[in-house]
Amino acid sequence: MDKSYIFLDLEAVNRPYMAEIRHALERVALSGRYIGGGEVDALEAELAAATGTRFAIGTGNGLDALRIILRAYVELGCLSAGDEVVVPANTYIASVLAISDAGLTPVPADVDASTSLMTAETVAAVLTPRTRAIMPVHLYGRVCWSEALRELADSHQLKVIEDNAQAIGARAAVAGRGGCHRAGALGDAAAFSFYPTKNIGALGDAGAITTDDAELAAAARAIANYGSDRRYHNIYKGVNSRLDPLQAAVLRVKLPHAGRENARRRAVADTYFDCIKNPAVELPAPAAPDECVWHQFVVRTAHRDAFREYLLHHGVQTDVNYPVPVHLQPCYAGELSGTKAPEAELQSRTLVCLPVSACTSVSDAREISEIINSYRP
Repeated sequence: MDKSYIFLDLEAVNRPYMAEIRHALERVALSGRYIGGGEVDALEAELAAATGTRFAIGTGNGLDALRIILRAYVELGCLSAGDEVVVPANTYIASVLAISDAGLTPVPADVDASTSLMTAETVAAVLTPRTRAIMPVHLYGRVCWSEALRELADSHQLKVIEDNAQAIGARAAVAGRGGCHRAGALGDAAAFSFYPTKNIGALGDAGAITTDDAELAAAARAIANYGSDRRYHNIYKGVNSRLDPLQAAVLRVKLPHAGRENARRRAVADTYFDCIKNPAVELPAPAAPDECVWHQFVVRTAHRDAFREYLLHHGVQTDVNYPVPVHLQPCYAGELSGTKAPEAELQSRTLVCLPVSACTSVSDAREISEIINSYRP
């Protein structure tokens, strides 16, 4: 084995920004303001501008962003205990945990074979009179939004809560409810994760909420800060989930470069599309230039373990996101045992994530493609 193809090296990802990051961290350290303050306020304004929304609220992490949105809707009377929220069966567990934590009922929907996203058809198949919201998950960096999905939500008066943990900077072909095409501004509210492995990642946990709804924004901001709308005055039984100003300062360094980082990933993805020609390896559906930011480049093969071992033998690191659908997780085995999601289950057994981060060059992608093309099941 002459060369290694790293799946993800966070030190290498952050290296180009380290001089600015050091300056930003020092700025916070010398400010004397270690909770909230100008860094958080500035990031919130910059994120709102980047997504085309009126409000952004920093949170401690992406899971809390989803939790707080749903909790705010419950507090505002828009959702009630037991109401159903449709979520894709192949999402990360955080999407479903947030629904359960708010006292709501998760309802997994199956997904499309080529995009791995839930669709209007798969959502419609699980709608009931108790359905009050849908949670489109922009999985692997691809926007989960369409005219049919918007019409379905509108016709049933469903809240739309985007899980935008993986698709910052992506744009939908169809405008959202507020007329914007950007992920994070398509529904009624959206949750972001800035976990270090994301396209734009912090140096620890961090998250955010975006929305155009002033009432929701105020409720979410209060809930995230002990339920307090002003000092020592608590209108909700809230939580402590505030965005750390150190992480906000890091994200302010990196957020302006989201377009460049996403363009780099698109170039690697385009190379895979052009160069992988092995019939034993199924590529994802192509995407319009801005529709996907390729948080993951996921291929499928019937012999996943052998394929991954072959790639590793040739120096190519891979990953699997996610090997167990949410309804088959032990913690939901009883509650969601009636779920029918055969496509999501098939994908969980066959998908493989190829290197696509800033650690992977176009030249690397060509070489990885050649290795893949030599693979024989």
